[in-house]
Amino acid sequence: VQLQASGGGLVQAGGSLRLSCAASEGRYAIGWFRQAPGKEREFVAAISWNVRGTAYADSVKGRFTISRDNAKNTVYLQMNSLKPEDTAVYYCAAGRQSLVWSSPTKLDEYDYWGQGTLVTVSS
Repeated sequence: VQLQASGGGLVQAGGSLRLSCAASEGRYAIGWFRQAPGKEREFVAAISWNVRGTAYADSVKGRFTISRDNAKNTVYLQMNSLKPEDTAVYYCAAGRQSLVWSSPTKLDEYDYWGQGTLVTVSS
């Protein structure tokens, strides 16, 4: 499967952005991860194929919302109340087939990765 992330950009603190992840095919749990300069890639949010399962990192709970439209093979990450510490390259990824009904949170639970989209939050 191929994943295309989009929607990044420059926004002021307190602002909002919506990221999109378009998948070329298949049924997968989809996760969003981010990597800031000099830091390791970290989990942000995930959603199961059937939308019943979602998971969020503590740092984004209450501010970010993950959703999906399976008719469009697209997963969204709505990011509100953005903070400068949210600045990073955001990647979407498709989980292992065995985890399609889950919302996995670990890097090694994902088999396919998109190219990333840069989010910059200015103070």
